[in-house]
Amino acid sequence: MTVRHHPIALEDIRAAQDRIRDDVVRTPLIRLLLDEAPAEIHLKLEILQPIGSFKLRGASNAIRLADPDRMRDGVWTISAGNAGQGVAWSAHRIGVPCSVVVPEIAAQTKLDAMERLGARIVKVSFDEWQRTGITRAHEELEGLFVHPFSDEAFMAGNGTIGLEILEDLPDVDAILVPYGGGGLSCGIASAIRAVAPRVKIYACEYAPSAPLEASLAAGHPVEVPYTPTFVDGIGGPIVFPEMFDLAARLLDGSIVVGLDDVADAVRLLAERARVIAEGAGAASVAAALTGKADGSKVVCIVSGGNIDSKKLAAILHGQTPSA
Repeated sequence: MTVRHHPIALEDIRAAQDRIRDDVVRTPLIRLLLDEAPAEIHLKLEILQPIGSFKLRGASNAIRLADPDRMRDGVWTISAGNAGQGVAWSAHRIGVPCSVVVPEIAAQTKLDAMERLGARIVKVSFDEWQRTGITRAHEELEGLFVHPFSDEAFMAGNGTIGLEILEDLPDVDAILVPYGGGGLSCGIASAIRAVAPRVKIYACEYAPSAPLEASLAAGHPVEVPYTPTFVDGIGGPIVFPEMFDLAARLLDGSIVVGLDDVADAVRLLAERARVIAEGAGAASVAAALTGKADGSKVVCIVSGGNIDSKKLAAILHGQTPSA
């Protein structure tokens, strides 16, 4: 299936803000008090959504916009965990069954959370999971497919985060966004480019699995080595072509950090701010601490907090856990 995305229209993001108002939390923006930081760092706490992740915004908007006739056989998505929770939560709200295709490497914590929300789990290999995201089809599943990032309604819901940031910190200089599929960064960037184009927007990735940085350098999507890690919400071998085109147009680049840096950021957030973030959610803070983002006021999207308790315990004891 050939898909081509354009920046999400501001009116669509504002409409999403009204549409999902009763479903999501207007999350706070708090200052991270860290004297040694290279900039004034603010945290956008999407961990406080009912599912512990920003994914509820996009999922809620997509489900509420969908034609009810297309949902007669239910809804389904692909997810390593957080998007599946968002779609399952939104489907449950309107009484529609939900299935989630997950990779065999998905974290048990997130699988348990999806099942608690009523989702049926369909486990597949990582390659089949990735292929399903490209083809948007699975032989076992019918009903409405909600893509967890390459979907304009999903991105419009994510874009509401950008509007909230500008309301709370109008003089923000840069926004750092964890990059998984690109739906969060491109949704936020669509809002920011329309309202405050001076603001820099950076994707955040970890080495060695940083496909966006490699693709931006090459000028086209490229594949990079990939090994599963505890940072399970971002990274991967590829960037979807349609998301690369949009990210290249909207973003100011990608800031890449190491796995130890991400673990340090998880620990720092817990110890200094009493914020529990998963690896992907802390990647933006790790990126901010490099000093590579332009400006004196930086917002970090803390995108999710659904970290396995054993991995969190290892990090708090000074370790960098394995996958």
